[in-house]
Amino acid sequence: MNDDIDTGVEPSSVAWAVFGDLMSVLMGAFVLILVGVIALQLELSTALESEVKKRLDLSDRLQTEVQHREEETQRRQALEQALAVPLAAGQVTLVDGRIGISGSVLFALNSDQLQPEGRAVLQSLIEPLTEYLKTHDEVLMVSGFTDDQPIHQNNRRYADNWELSAQRALTVTRALITEGISPDIVFAAAFGEQRPVADNSDEAGRASNRRVEIAPIPKSSNSAGSAGD
Repeated sequence: MNDDIDTGVEPSSVAWAVFGDLMSVLMGAFVLILVGVIALQLELSTALESEVKKRLDLSDRLQTEVQHREEETQRRQALEQALAVPLAAGQVTLVDGRIGISGSVLFALNSDQLQPEGRAVLQSLIEPLTEYLKTHDEVLMVSGFTDDQPIHQNNRRYADNWELSAQRALTVTRALITEGISPDIVFAAAFGEQRPVADNSDEAGRASNRRVEIAPIPKSSNSAGSAGD
């Protein structure tokens, strides 16, 4: 009896079957790796695109900020040039684009009546401000400020420093209009004892805080927000 058993399966067929299975596994692994690589590339591409967009946005913002600062510098230089004469005479100050006039020059203590010296100072500003506004789309905000001392009880004209600063700002605004500034491009604002520029603990500081400021601002600006810039 022959001990060899014929299974009916050629050895080569078994080898090819195993090889086919192996190739299927390898192909599946290759496809998975390929999908993973493509997904990683897409993720990296998206991240890179996002980073590039952020950098471009930052560059645009920086460029806009630089342009804004250059325009602001040019605006302040133009205003300083326009006010060269009253500035040289020491009649006014110019800080951050705001024209400052001492309250003692304009008004007597606890009064909103314009003094002759104060009117003369305002008259000296009409021509330079008019020339400046011809080339700038801006309006004039006239702001009144006081020190922190309460209104005297015997002074019944004003309820408090807010009212005093408001009346002084209105007085200066009306004087500017009388001298030739168009009423369409000037308005008044009051801040009372808020936003001091000096310490109110001594008379010199309080005198500095009693003031009126004239600030050219863009027509589209919020007046309240621009006053303290």
